[in-house]
This record gives sequence, C-alpha cells and structure tokens, in this order.
Amino acid sequence: MRAIISCLLLLLFSSPKLILAQVNPSWTTPIVPFRIADNLYYVGSQDLASYLVVTQKGNILINANLATSPSQLRASVEALGFHWSDTKVLLNSQAHFDHMAGAAEVIRETGAKNMVMDGDVSVVETGARTDFLSPSPNVPTYAPVHVDRVLHDGDTVTLGGVTLTAHKTAGHTRGCTTWTMRSHLQGEPAETMRNIVIVGGTGFWSEYHFVVTPGHPVSYPGIVQDFQHTFSVLRALPCDVFLGAHGGYFDMLTKLKRYPQDGPHVFIDPDGYKKFVADAQETFEKALSKQEAAAIH
Repeated sequence: MRAIISCLLLLLFSSPKLILAQVNPSWTTPIVPFRIADNLYYVGSQDLASYLVVTQKGNILINANLATSPSQLRASVEALGFHWSDTKVLLNSQAHFDHMAGAAEVIRETGAKNMVMDGDVSVVETGARTDFLSPSPNVPTYAPVHVDRVLHDGDTVTLGGVTLTAHKTAGHTRGCTTWTMRSHLQGEPAETMRNIVIVGGTGFWSEYHFVVTPGHPVSYPGIVQDFQHTFSVLRALPCDVFLGAHGGYFDMLTKLKRYPQDGPHVFIDPDGYKKFVADAQETFEKALSKQEAAAIH
C-alpha cells in the first residue's frame, strides 16, 4: 500500500512538463530525420520541430525542445552522419518549455553557445520563472541556462559562411523569434536560392489578456502591439520554404507523405505560408475584439 501511495504522490507532483509531454505523444515520438535544403536538416520529433544547420565551421541547432529531447535530437543528428559534438550554436524559436527545456543538457553535452532574443533572456535564465504567464500549469519551469549572446530584432547569426537572420515576432512570448535564411534545394539549378522561413509562434490561449478587465491587467504592456507587429513582419517576409517551431504549423506530416517522390520540394509552400499568417492574424483579431467587447460590459 505504501508503494502504491508513493507512486500516486509521484504522479500527482510530477513535473508538469512530463505530464504535458504524455498527453502530446507527437512531441516525443521520433521520426526519421530528413534533408530540407543543402545545409538544413530536420532533426525534431513528429511535431516539436528542431533544425540542424550544417556549416564548415560546425553546426547550428534550432530548438532544444523538451528536457527529454536531447537524446532524440542527438540520435537524429548522428543518423544523418554528423557529430553531436560539432553543435557550436544553439538558437530557439521561443522560451516556452517545449522549445527550451532541453537547452541545459544540449549545452552541457556540446558546449554550444546559447543565443536568445531580448525579451526571452530572463525567462531562459530563470527556467521560465519570469515568463509573463508564470506561475501557470501551461508554462512549466525547466532548468535555467545562461545566455551567451542577447539577440535583437534583425540580428544575424553567422557560422562557417552560413547566415541566419533573427526576426523578433513577439506576443506568444516576449522574445519569440522567426528565423530566415537562404539556401539551395537539391535538384534545382545551382544558382537558385530559396527563401526559408521558420515561424517562431503566433498562438495564445485563454490566459493571455489583451484588454484590462476587473482583476486582470493585460498580460504585459504592449502585448497587443507586439502581436500586430508580428503579423506585419510575417506578411512582409519573402517565403518559398515554409517551416515552423511545430510541424503542425506547416502541415509537415502530410507533406512528408510526398517526400519519397518529390524530395524537399514538398516544403516549397508560399501560399500555405500566407494562409497560415492570415489565419493566425484573424484568430488574434477575433480574440482581441471579444475581449474588448467583454470589457465594455
């Protein structure tokens, strides 16, 4: 009986991130890693996206994902024939646990330099304890990790002749980051370079407050303006290859069904990108209008 009670208590007080991971099997289910462009590979799970950018001076990893993810990421990197120890830079899409909880372990194993957008720096360095929604069961804490370089909107990260640009697309988190780069896709003329966009995140849930109501200030000052700026930025980005922090953003699993025949070209989807941004903006504007109407009454 003591053993049973102990197990029940353990389940009740387990880390929220473990519980959430259990109800999101697509976050932990591995898939075979694959190539997107000449120097860009997918190494994440069925839905939690992680990308490896390969250069002559070492590699860049975008998103460390869950605390349990580093072993899966390492296996994917090595399955592609690359060395985990060659990971020199760690970037991220946003500071929530599903993209950052594995960062401490990735850095411990590889020594990668951790680069984070301003707005998310304190969240990363406190393990989400300073997130504007904290404390919240939707924002589990994780191992804090030092930030080696603070990024600002429009900054570039260059390694081995490959450059990525950081676009601050805040709202979902204060430092949510959309990454862009240009690269060549196999099978196309050598001079053809594609615009690649990795969307950081545009979503929100009921805990996000855009309007002051009794007992509820806005989630953070300027959150509405941040979301509006984000949609403006995303609409303006040239996009050939549409990617994101979650595979669901760009319908990855459906596109992968065509990958054996069509290869990386399945991810060329400028129309899908435009629709994603338009739908996200419409969802935000409806929620904002609803909160504004409720505040009046």
